[in-house]
Amino acid sequence: MTALANRRDIEGIIFDKDGTLFDFHTTWSDWTRSLLGILAEAHTASPEVLARAVDYDLAAGRFLPGSPLIGATNREGAELLASAIPGADADEIEQTIRLTSATAPLVAAVPLAPFLTGLAARGLKIGLVTNDTEYGARAHLGSAGVLELFDFIAGYDTGHGAKPEAGGLLAFAQAMGLAPSRVVMVGDSTHDLIPGRRAGMHTLGVLTGIAKTADLAPYADDVLPDIGHIPGWLDA
Repeated sequence: MTALANRRDIEGIIFDKDGTLFDFHTTWSDWTRSLLGILAEAHTASPEVLARAVDYDLAAGRFLPGSPLIGATNREGAELLASAIPGADADEIEQTIRLTSATAPLVAAVPLAPFLTGLAARGLKIGLVTNDTEYGARAHLGSAGVLELFDFIAGYDTGHGAKPEAGGLLAFAQAMGLAPSRVVMVGDSTHDLIPGRRAGMHTLGVLTGIAKTADLAPYADDVLPDIGHIPGWLDA
């Protein structure tokens, strides 16, 4: 791992998507409840059984802190749900997840267009590395009106692997011609911060996901309330 540059020398910033650019609970809790209902009806299964399989509190409409869906790829989520439905096809469930999640109602952590435009005005290259599909990532960024503000977008299926492996992060650095030590990885879970550390990058945790400060702090240079605090962090 190379020595980290001073934060004033940072030239690139990579964001996770869900829980980082978009508030996790507000965006995904209702969608998950809907997905479980769709699958239960299609397979004559119990929504409660499906919810238990992924640690989702159906009554409260919220993810439990240890839910394996947090940070999971669509494929991993599909296999978990298929395991709770006798005879279910994980490929079909994965396709249902892919199509329904692409149109999920998004709630941005902060107004994204002015925030990202401000980062670009600093000369920063901006990337997205997510465990969603690249299709889903582009659909969500497009619906939020910020797709064109990203210099690099990678999903788990783009060809660089899934987090917590560092392949997507290093691919961003290589594509942008940046030393990893001049890049910061921003995310709401250890799935984001661990690969940042592995790649030799700065790491920032944000609290717009499920994890708490105590969960993120061991892997982060700093933990911020949300991404809106990043400009101040860069200038500190």
